[in-house]
Amino acid sequence: MPCSTSPRNFGTATRRIAGRTRTVTDLQKKAPTCTMSRWAPTRPRRVLVDSRGSYSNPEAQVRALKTLLGKLPDLSGSPSTTQAQRMPGRAKQLDARQVQELIDGYQAGATVYELGDRFGISRQTVGKILHRHDVRMRGRGLPPEQIDEAVRLYEGGWSLARIGDHMAVDPTTVLNRLRERGVRTRDAQGRMR
Repeated sequence: MPCSTSPRNFGTATRRIAGRTRTVTDLQKKAPTCTMSRWAPTRPRRVLVDSRGSYSNPEAQVRALKTLLGKLPDLSGSPSTTQAQRMPGRAKQLDARQVQELIDGYQAGATVYELGDRFGISRQTVGKILHRHDVRMRGRGLPPEQIDEAVRLYEGGWSLARIGDHMAVDPTTVLNRLRERGVRTRDAQGRMR
């Protein structure tokens, strides 16, 4: 069949566009159809036009894009003016004065977490620095005198959580020390186990 360029009406199509159902007449003027090649379509595709859809008035999209662009960081400046991000590489080194401040802070009662935050290093690094300078680390858990007091309080009816708060340790630490001493513990309802 030779190519044809006559206008053809391929009917109407109903389509839901922008929340409304619309009927679109598909009249193709002088749309060539050719079946000489086996790959050519036997009839032209239907073309539906959204005459009043969201893309006919793009002002809202343009405003939204401008707002988003305003939120992006300015990349025209030098890297030193942009927000500094920690790059992988060599760990932060403390000078002798800072190391002495760290040791003094720990001996004054600060925790390794607080010192790590203050100097911008991890708690593990704080521990290594203290160990390297032969600083005696505070005891973990309860010393023997506090264990004796914990046994007395527990037998007096105090809960593990209350004893832990009182002695500034975790309740599980209290429980473990009581078990080491052979104290019978209570369940959540107060019954002896």
